[in-house]
Amino acid sequence: MGARSKARKRAVDLLFEAQLRKVDPVSLLADRVGSPDVPPVNDYTVTLVEGVQTQLGRIDELLAEHSEGWTLDRMPAVDLAVLRLGLYELLWASDVPDAVAIDEAVQLAKMLSTDDSPRFVNGLLGRIATIADRLRATL
Repeated sequence: MGARSKARKRAVDLLFEAQLRKVDPVSLLADRVGSPDVPPVNDYTVTLVEGVQTQLGRIDELLAEHSEGWTLDRMPAVDLAVLRLGLYELLWASDVPDAVAIDEAVQLAKMLSTDDSPRFVNGLLGRIATIADRLRATL
């Protein structure tokens, strides 16, 4: 697993934990950065967690709008964390190609969630990717 893939997994872990504990992910991240009790936090992990949190309202709005038959509340928490990260990279990380953002999210879903999750993540992010250029123009 490459450095960025590891950073993405760590970011999903933090987003997931923050959601379950009902705490701010950036505050949780701040507690971990520099802590001798946990492995060092990669700079890209910091970028991802802070980026997702900054854009969370718009990310959740887009996920809710484009998920067919699913509300955010019904989605498994790990899938939601993966989708949030994937959508952040898709729309806001200009150095990450769309296909890479989607593939990385699908790989995380394969690693961390149910057998149906990779297909769900791929479908939802793929739908949004078809209008990504138009969305980026309005961000």
